[in-house]
Amino acid sequence: MSTHFQVIKDPVHGTMQFTAAEDAWVKPFIDSPHFQRLRHIKQMGMGDFIFPGAVHTRFNHSLGCCYVASQIAHKIGLVEEERQLVMIACLLHDIGHGPFSHTFEDVFHDKLIRHEDWTPYFLSDYGHHEFFSHYNRMNPRYHMTEEKFQTIANMIMHHGSQSVLGDIVSSQLDADRLDYLLRDSHFCGVRYGEFDFRWMLHCLAIVNCGDNERLGITYKGIGTVEHYLMARRLMTRNIYQSQKKLALEALLIQLLSHIAVSLGEEPRFKALSETRLGQLLIAANQFNLIVKSSNHVELHKKAFIESNYANYKELCDYDVFALIKQLADMNDHHPCSQLAIRLQHRRLPHTRRIESNDLPKVEIALQEFKESNRHRYQDWQILLVRNPHQSYSDEEDPIYVISEQNEIKPISDFSVTINAISNRLEHVAFITIDDAIAENTDIKQFLNHMQRTSELVV
Repeated sequence: MSTHFQVIKDPVHGTMQFTAAEDAWVKPFIDSPHFQRLRHIKQMGMGDFIFPGAVHTRFNHSLGCCYVASQIAHKIGLVEEERQLVMIACLLHDIGHGPFSHTFEDVFHDKLIRHEDWTPYFLSDYGHHEFFSHYNRMNPRYHMTEEKFQTIANMIMHHGSQSVLGDIVSSQLDADRLDYLLRDSHFCGVRYGEFDFRWMLHCLAIVNCGDNERLGITYKGIGTVEHYLMARRLMTRNIYQSQKKLALEALLIQLLSHIAVSLGEEPRFKALSETRLGQLLIAANQFNLIVKSSNHVELHKKAFIESNYANYKELCDYDVFALIKQLADMNDHHPCSQLAIRLQHRRLPHTRRIESNDLPKVEIALQEFKESNRHRYQDWQILLVRNPHQSYSDEEDPIYVISEQNEIKPISDFSVTINAISNRLEHVAFITIDDAIAENTDIKQFLNHMQRTSELVV
């Protein structure tokens, strides 16, 4: 085997070294237009509006994920062809993301269309003779075949039985999470997401679970998994679900939803309606109207994705920023312009946290207030944002540990800490109030009333 290494300097992992063979496995995909598009999609949506350093992209993260997969594969002793498969799968796992990553999924009713739904279409674009021929010229030893590429797609899409290879790509101990926690923590300038990655890597092992071999950990790694899962919980609570970040993303979705309706109705937006983003938003609005009253959601999803993939695959954050700037420059009283101004100039809404136990009461009270003041305030000026999350679950797919007695059990059997957070649904809920109305007397009275009855937290 060649001892020549390709090196990528990375602020998280340091010197990421790939053998000449590994470089040839992944480079044709890295150089493809679909993967290069990820350079222009930020990893954390609007996170950099709150944490200015968080301008890293899906491109950065996907390279890091690929590197982590190679490290895991080497540690547990995968053969070269298996290593090739998991590295490519981890490289392409986020290929289906749209602008602003997960945030864009809220454009669709009940998040019915997620980035995973677009992924098979991106992957299918690689599955043609021309790409395979180019790939195989670079990789005469390990050719890419339709069968092998389908295995890669199945790992990305979680199809098929659970296995060690699939666990590296997608599990509660996968390369994706091992990279993004460290990466997001680094670029946000916080330490919540840090854990001992090198010791974690040292303790990873193949475990036998019935008829399947799975990715697990030795008993010496229990402490670092505790650290890792707590890091995930703290990153979720303090960074991913930061109230200010979620509030701005809620305004962005309000803007995209409003303009989706306006593009099809108002001549002044004709130029915007002819852009790729405009066409997709018009179609998304029609899709949302249909699925709200349809019993054939999956059929409508399939038809929508097939009809709009050509536009979606070209979109990135720049398309949305261009839309925001054009609407903000209109500088009038139209809701789309007002929302765009707030995003363009980072005019953050005020937020009031809600205790989860009080959420049903607050929801009713807020709806009544908005209904009685519908002529004074626009719906987007007062929003209720809810985002439940779970740090770890041992019900469906636990992390397995090899004990000192060579017994294989879920990690919650060994750890009081992990057992305490396992299967626990935690809630982030708050009200956002547009800064233009936050000082209005009736708004203050409404918020003070709910605070007095313990429904809001300052």
